Amino acid sequence: MENDERNKEAALRTNGTLNPRAERVTDALFVKGSFFDARDLVQVKYEMLRRVREEGMNVAEAAASFGFSRVAFYAIQRAWQCDGISGLLPRPRGPKHAHKLNDEVMEYVRAAQSEDATLRAPALVTLVRKRFGVEVHPRSIERALARQSKKGL
Repeated sequence: MENDERNKEAALRTNGTLNPRAERVTDALFVKGSFFDARDLVQVKYEMLRRVREEGMNVAEAAASFGFSRVAFYAIQRAWQCDGISGLLPRPRGPKHAHKLNDEVMEYVRAAQSEDATLRAPALVTLVRKRFGVEVHPRSIERALARQSKKGL
């Protein structure tokens, strides 16, 4: 049984659905039951929504007993209304693609480096700011150049 629990936790972690705050779930079904697992983030979110919608539980009470804030409850509810059960899956945060160091900026950076091989990231930051009006960190340029060299660009 203990091995099954470790396997399930590993699977939840791999899927990105391991609840990082499982200890905050105080709902009775999750505390005493073996079917309801506070580590399963999708199950916790779904049951919280169901409690409010089907059983009329107060939003603040439901959010607290399932380990969320009221603000998070409403965000989860919107995601579920828009996307169904898949809306309850965690989504990566942050930008989905380069928005400052886009293809045009990186082409300029590579061209500047090919003209002057001694240019390093701090100097490139200044050039990018002057040309595109974009503030970037030197380390961001270093990472972008490293990614491009891995791709063979």
